[in-house]
Amino acid sequence: MLTILGFVMIATFLVLIMLKKMSPIAALVLIPALFCVFVGKGAHLGDYVIDGVSSLAPTAAMLMFAIVYFGVMIDVGLFDPIVRGILRFCKADPMRIVVGTALLAAIVSLDGDGSTTFMITVSAMYPLYKRLKMSLVVMTGVAAMANGVMNTLPWGGPTARAATALKLDAGDIFVPMIPALLVGLLGVVVLAYVLGLRERKRLGVLTLDEALVKEEAEETVLVGAGGGGAAGKSAGGSAGGGGTDADDDDFQGLDPNRDTLRPRLYWFNALLTVALLTAMIMEVLPIPVLFLIGAALALSVNFPHIPDQKARLAAHADNVLNVSGMVFAAAVFTGVLQGTGMVDHMAEWMVDVIPDGMGPHMALVTGVLSLPLTYFMSNDGFYFGVLPVLAEAGAAHGVTPLEMARASLVGQPLHMSSPLVPAVYVLVGMARVEFGDHTRFVVKWAALICLVILAAGMLFGIV
Repeated sequence: MLTILGFVMIATFLVLIMLKKMSPIAALVLIPALFCVFVGKGAHLGDYVIDGVSSLAPTAAMLMFAIVYFGVMIDVGLFDPIVRGILRFCKADPMRIVVGTALLAAIVSLDGDGSTTFMITVSAMYPLYKRLKMSLVVMTGVAAMANGVMNTLPWGGPTARAATALKLDAGDIFVPMIPALLVGLLGVVVLAYVLGLRERKRLGVLTLDEALVKEEAEETVLVGAGGGGAAGKSAGGSAGGGGTDADDDDFQGLDPNRDTLRPRLYWFNALLTVALLTAMIMEVLPIPVLFLIGAALALSVNFPHIPDQKARLAAHADNVLNVSGMVFAAAVFTGVLQGTGMVDHMAEWMVDVIPDGMGPHMALVTGVLSLPLTYFMSNDGFYFGVLPVLAEAGAAHGVTPLEMARASLVGQPLHMSSPLVPAVYVLVGMARVEFGDHTRFVVKWAALICLVILAAGMLFGIV
């Protein structure tokens, strides 16, 4: 009975959030609470939730302060020179532009927010693609895959969800996975190179002046003060054939005149970020503590006045609240699933269904299943509804929860183009690309990158 109720609870949760009848946070709280009462254990709901919240508090703290930290770093201009350097590197060579798109999307993805990544990447690269008449689905596909690989960062979402669902430390999941993820990121860059060569063969290598295309002012998608770049180029592009550096300076992915810039503190912020990431990899302190300290330092040094600090916190409050709220809401779902014994009964059923020969390879099975499952369902549904069941089934065959959690991250490059991911609509909308065209282009390549990561994880003994 508990087996059937467990699957019904998960199915109800998935259907309601996929049909957008409930928000993930509301569904994570109300549906398990209802089922907990239905199975006759409503009196223990408080205990289940408190146990869950206690175990998830470090994960929520990590997400909160990581979002604040990288948000502040973008605000103060830490990544601006990287954006400008990539644009100068690209010039008017289609191959360089596609590779630059992958690199830019990967770097900006450090903030853990897909929407921000796509806004900055498209704002910087769209004018180049448009003027050189390059394929815009190449831009959206490469950006989505690069962001998908980087989305596995502990503060990006999936890793935190996996840690939350299986009550593991996010650092223990992520740090050993770094070599496989680097291989996956290299795969995206190599794929971008191949796609760029295809575009170069189709279009040739031109200067921007030779490739000028008249654009209406409303077509410009540059952010902030850089918004006049496209129109200005039409007026001044004929001054000379070799002025590519000046051309690139007009394509600003970030507003170069925003009030939050702190150029005098650039090297402090750069060293602080390097030290923070190094300490995270070396596990000097728990990741939540590192980001808590890092966010406090970044705010105090860059914005010494309290009103300015409040303004920066308010600017990133939406992301912080959405992500941390999701984690605490998940305490109800995972708490009820485990406390009522549903997950144990479901795992027993799956153990009986899975052939004995596949049992010891449950991590591999999970990695393969993560491709279609994370594409056709949200991360919330997969990590909170499906992964705990797979992990229990794997444990029966001696596969550790850490191996299962790492394998579950494999499908993220494909997941980022799922119709259930809100950020992908930001991507295709700003790029003026039909979602169907983006899907037809990206699915096969993203699946290939996922399999590359899975193969690297098995080769390195991580999965």
